[in-house]
Amino acid sequence: MKVLILAGFADSIAAFRGALIRDLTDAGCEVHIAAPELKWGLDIGGALGLSRDRFHDIPIKRTDTDPLTDLSAMIALWRLMRKLRPDVTLPYTAKPVIYGSLAAWLARVPRRFALVTGLGYAFTGDRTGSIRRIVGTLYRLAFSRVHKVFFQNPDDEREFREMGLLPANIPSVVVNGSGVDVASYTFRALPDGAPVFLLIGRLLGDKGIREYAEAARRIKAHHPRVSFRLVGWLDTNPDAIAQAELNTWTAGGTVQFLGRLSDVRPAIADSTVYVLPSYREGTPRTVLEAMAMGRPIITTDAPGCRETVVDGENGFLVPVRSVDPLVTAMLRFIDNPELAARMGARSRQMAEDKYDVHKVNEVMLREMGLFDQEILKVTQHG
Repeated sequence: MKVLILAGFADSIAAFRGALIRDLTDAGCEVHIAAPELKWGLDIGGALGLSRDRFHDIPIKRTDTDPLTDLSAMIALWRLMRKLRPDVTLPYTAKPVIYGSLAAWLARVPRRFALVTGLGYAFTGDRTGSIRRIVGTLYRLAFSRVHKVFFQNPDDEREFREMGLLPANIPSVVVNGSGVDVASYTFRALPDGAPVFLLIGRLLGDKGIREYAEAARRIKAHHPRVSFRLVGWLDTNPDAIAQAELNTWTAGGTVQFLGRLSDVRPAIADSTVYVLPSYREGTPRTVLEAMAMGRPIITTDAPGCRETVVDGENGFLVPVRSVDPLVTAMLRFIDNPELAARMGARSRQMAEDKYDVHKVNEVMLREMGLFDQEILKVTQHG
């Protein structure tokens, strides 16, 4: 069985789909990967155990709005599929889902699936109605050509149905995000000393970066020993934080910017509380990683985020775009030092029970008709 996975961002493959690729391979599938600017190497190829001929560079531009560029990308995808002749396609993120699904239909791929990892830029924030209508039309067209759609939270599934983006005759399945490898992201004791808050992600406004920085500024004025760390990178997305704005946060020591890390586990281990004030997610992978390592979570009562926190048990939920409740939640950990350990232990338990990546992958493989129980049992326990 030949499976082609399509991504819009090469760096997401090993981190977000690595375990899925390995489980597909262990189930006897020949896995191919396609993404823009995709280069085989130790960072991806070696990590996944795939040979160079399994990687395919495709001309998708995530933030480009030129329809001719997108049409060219779809034609390139069609040509790739005609060459590879995959039995299964699984695209994720907006453009690969839209153009990959249409190309797979045109190429007569027998089994076509789509993975929605979030609503996407067009449906978050103050986007114009024309952009939403165009993207919505493309989603409807693409989803009418697939056999099943996977969602990472029930809110996205419901909204896609309510907006008419997903045809009534196309089945859908909600999975628990991308999952997390609880064997790699192991429980770590909390560090000693003053609390350390941490946020990991692309530097986008929609991630709640500005709210995090403002909350840090207010708290540092009264609790100078408390640390606020930020891991991530500047992006080409129209919603990206500018370098000048980032400089204002770091210049006075309000926020410690650690840059982009290939391995975030040391940063999580050195933190006390993980924070993600995002406006909306599919299911935030960084939150799952922090939960697996035993960190309490502060995140928003927003789609994709709210599923990761039982308010008052493994962290706190705060309203979207609201700094005051975010400050209040942070102060609860500062004023009650024992709270982080108790809630962090609950986070670890939730990660093991609900978000173990192999449990998530098992659902996906079964729904795609690729599940081999005996092979996966040996892989996970042998």
